[in-house]
Parts: sequence; C-alpha cells; structure tokens
Amino acid sequence: MTATDPALTALAQGWCALSLLHGRIEAHIERALQTGHDLSVREYSLLDVLSRQHDGEGGHLQMKQVADAVVLSQSATTRLVTRLEDRGLLSRYLCPTDRRGIYTDVTEAGLNLLEEARPTNDTALRQALDQAATNPELAPLVRAVETLRAPV
Repeated sequence: MTATDPALTALAQGWCALSLLHGRIEAHIERALQTGHDLSVREYSLLDVLSRQHDGEGGHLQMKQVADAVVLSQSATTRLVTRLEDRGLLSRYLCPTDRRGIYTDVTEAGLNLLEEARPTNDTALRQALDQAATNPELAPLVRAVETLRAPV
C-alpha cells in the first residue's frame, strides 16, 4: 500500500470526519456547560464518572481507571481532581484496605451541581448531533452514535 492508496485515503477521511464530529460536539457542550454551570466538559465528565462509584466490591476507581474513563493522562486527571476538590465538589481519602491508595468521592455540592448540569449536557449533546446530522459526511456517524448503547 502507498500513501495515495484509495483505501488509506478513505480511512483517513473517515477518521477526519469522526474527529470533526467529536470536536463540534465537545465545543458545543463546553459552551453550554461553561455558560450555565461554570463547568468544563472534562470537569463534568469527571464528576459523572466518579458519581457512579459505589461502596461495594470494586466500586471505587483508581486514578488510572478514572483517567482512562475521562480520556486524560493520570497527571492531568490529578490536576483536574485537585481543581474540583478546591471548589468543594470532590473529596479525597485514603483507601481503608491499602494505605497507598487514594479514593476520590463527589461531595454533596458536586452531586447537586452534576444534577443541575446533566440536562444542559444532554440538551447540548442532542443539539450538536442534530446539527451534525445535516452534514452528509457526518450524518452516518451521528446515526452510529445514536444507535450505540452503554455496555452492560
């Protein structure tokens, strides 16, 4: 295969379309969350992921798992956790069974803000997808996103 191979070109175009869709959606949601709740997309995602933890077996996530879930490096995730902790939206404490481990929980204020922001996030996502669906290059990707279901 060469760099001008039609299959590679189509693959690259598909990747560019996916990247464009992601960028448009994220920018639209970012504006809505910042305006309505003083939250970034990453902050919202982190609060959302951490709010789904539970006290049962394997219920608390390690920082690497959190970083993977919000698609950030561990150091960037730690900085984000610190910012949200400084705002009173998260708290950290030592793991009771492994003193080297640190857990992060969403505070009551964080849960309240997340609940207030969730409809904004959902509405902005729907708006961004509807707008992207009018673009013939993005419409198939929008349909694919709309048919995806969360893993069980």
